[in-house]
Amino acid sequence: MTHINLVKLSVGTESVDGLEAWQEMRREQTSSPYSFHITRMWPKREKEILNGGSIYWVIKGSIQARQQIVGLEEVIGEDGVRRCAILLDPKLVRTQAAIRRPFQGWRYLKAEDTPPDLPEGREEEEPLPTELATALAEIGIL
Repeated sequence: MTHINLVKLSVGTESVDGLEAWQEMRREQTSSPYSFHITRMWPKREKEILNGGSIYWVIKGSIQARQQIVGLEEVIGEDGVRRCAILLDPKLVRTQAAIRRPFQGWRYLKAEDTPPDLPEGREEEEPLPTELATALAEIGIL
């Protein structure tokens, strides 16, 4: 069985460092060894996600990082509604930038459509000029 990934907007995040700091604060508040994202919908492709999938974070219009998904847990909100906690390895892996248009919720992302990881220790890649990156995204190259 192959794996499938998720892609999600990191709303309100300005950078990978900002996402990392926010997640660290949440782990401390909850005493959890994992980072997590709570969503209303339970992924129907759970087995494929748990077979090596990651969540790819869209920050300021492009995928910039990913985290390995380590589990899915049911949580009941204060309003009594069942939700899904996507448990994540706390390590954020930076990726090559891949432009994404805004969307609601999360989406599935096939393994072959994921941007490659940046080499260990490299925090960012040389950015393309905005006009070039936009033109490449419009024709489907980025």
